[in-house]
Amino acid sequence: MARTAMTELQQQIEAIRREAFAAGYAAAMEAIRELAARAAPGTGTAAATPSRRGRGRGRARARQATPAAARPARRRRTTRARARTTARAATRTRATRRVATRARAATRTRATRRVATRARAATRATTRTRATARTRGTARTAARTTRRSSRRPQRGTNARMIGEILQAAAPRAIRPADIRKALQDRGVAMAFTSIRHALGQLQQRNAAEQIGDSNTWRHRGGAS
Repeated sequence: MARTAMTELQQQIEAIRREAFAAGYAAAMEAIRELAARAAPGTGTAAATPSRRGRGRGRARARQATPAAARPARRRRTTRARARTTARAATRTRATRRVATRARAATRTRATRRVATRARAATRATTRTRATARTRGTARTAARTTRRSSRRPQRGTNARMIGEILQAAAPRAIRPADIRKALQDRGVAMAFTSIRHALGQLQQRNAAEQIGDSNTWRHRGGAS
C-alpha cells in the first residue's frame, strides 16, 4: 500500500510539472513573439543599410548593428530560462504543498487512531473493573448466603433433626460423628456439644438410647 501511494504521488507530481512547464513555455513564447515584433522594424533598416553604401561604412555599421540583432536572441533565451525556472519553482512549490498536506493528514489520522485506541483501552478497563466488581459482589452474596445457610438451627430443632436421623438409621445404632455428617449433608453445621445435648434431650423423652458404654445411639420405638 505504501509503495502504491508513493508511485501515485510521483505520477501526480510529474503531471503537475509537465502542466506548469507547458504553461510557462507558452508564456515565454508569447513574450518572445512580442519582443520580435517590436525589434523587427529596426533590424530591417540596419540590415538594408550596407547594401546602399560602401563596404567600409557597411562593415562598420554591420558591426554596430550586430549587437542590436543579437539582443532579441539573448532576451529570448533569458525569457525562456526565466519561464522554465518559474515553472519548475511553481511545480516544486505545489508538490511540496501537496506532500505537506498529505503528511499533515497522515499525522492527524495517526493521532485520531491513537485517541481511539486509548478510548477503547479505557472502555475495556472500565468494563473489566465493572465485571470484577460484579463478580466480587456475587461472591460476597454467595458467601453471605452460605453463612446464613450454615448457621446453627434454632433452639429445639436440634433434637428433632437428630431424632429423624436416628429414626432413619433404626434399628442400627450410629455414632455422633455419623449424625454430624448426616446433618452436613442436609446443609446444617452442628458442633458435637450440641449433638450430645440433643441426644440427652431425646434420651429424657425416651426417643433415643445409648448402647451400653459405647458412644453409639439408636432410636427407641416406644417414644412418646
